[in-house]
Amino acid sequence: MKKSYYVTLMLVVAVVIFGISRYRSQTEASAPAASPYTQLSGEVFHTFYHITYQGTVSYRHEIDSLLHDVDASLSMFNPASTLSRMNSNDPSAVADPYFRTVFEKGQSVSARTDGFFDMTVAPLVNLWGFGFRNSDKVTPRAVDSCLQFVGYQTVRLDADGHLHKQHPQTILDASSIAKGFACDVVASFLQSRHIEDYLVEIGGEVALSGVNAKGQPWTIGIARPVPDSLQADHGYQAYLTHLEGGLATSGNYRNFYEKDGKRIAHTINPKTGYPIQKDILSATIIAPDCMTADAYATAFMVMGKDRALRIMAQDSTLAGYLIVPSSSDSTQLEVVYSEGFEKYLK
Repeated sequence: MKKSYYVTLMLVVAVVIFGISRYRSQTEASAPAASPYTQLSGEVFHTFYHITYQGTVSYRHEIDSLLHDVDASLSMFNPASTLSRMNSNDPSAVADPYFRTVFEKGQSVSARTDGFFDMTVAPLVNLWGFGFRNSDKVTPRAVDSCLQFVGYQTVRLDADGHLHKQHPQTILDASSIAKGFACDVVASFLQSRHIEDYLVEIGGEVALSGVNAKGQPWTIGIARPVPDSLQADHGYQAYLTHLEGGLATSGNYRNFYEKDGKRIAHTINPKTGYPIQKDILSATIIAPDCMTADAYATAFMVMGKDRALRIMAQDSTLAGYLIVPSSSDSTQLEVVYSEGFEKYLK
């Protein structure tokens, strides 16, 4: 999830939306154009959402209700959510449609990425602590103890919606896919109201279609990934346009801790149980839907550049823009992207 999952709740997703007027907190406004647009903003999932769409009708109530339903299904912080009840082995917990959709997508991406995306990573997330606050107390023995309960192959959902676990101690974390899914839920709702021009952004993940209030394609800026734990703004590495579907960015460059002179990223490798030290600083993924983009952005951060590029070369529905340290000078940046990505660069 980017973000969020694998402690990507700590990530500041490097996406800034352009081509729309400034959002007004908790209000709706029409863009000054021949065809009026409505803007909504608010809070959800411990982050913010910004939604712009063609039309003058405010769907705030309906959208907030949908986002509440997503939270009631997938939140780890809501003890009454479907996911929380399954994590606590509640025998009465049955998958709702939202849970099933996200679980099945997660399992699919896990299989496609050889387990580098894995929603069962939650025991390791809990071990290291939010923001890695427990990093000095984590021992190899503790990591090994958690790893025995991690593995997407050890869980399955039956036709009746019951989650079966090989180990009762296994728990799920949907954080790095739920925001993308929520964007898709809102986008689907807008489509059901015959709205073709919209941009839905939740915590940096984006679902979009059509054009903005000026009649131009939406433009998305990708922040330059300068290592900076103070969250300073360092400008933009690139601008993307002519986008449809979903887009998600994952990055570790603004959230890390230092140990023995090394920067350790706040993303856990579900295979080793330890924070990653890979070569990707920022991964921006375009996919047919935001849920898919969200999951792959996280997986690619863990996998590294070469494996990520191989997967995108084999799947024409995915496109990616990866920012990595320069091979000749680690203090400088290089950009690599999948074949055909040039059409999105502005």
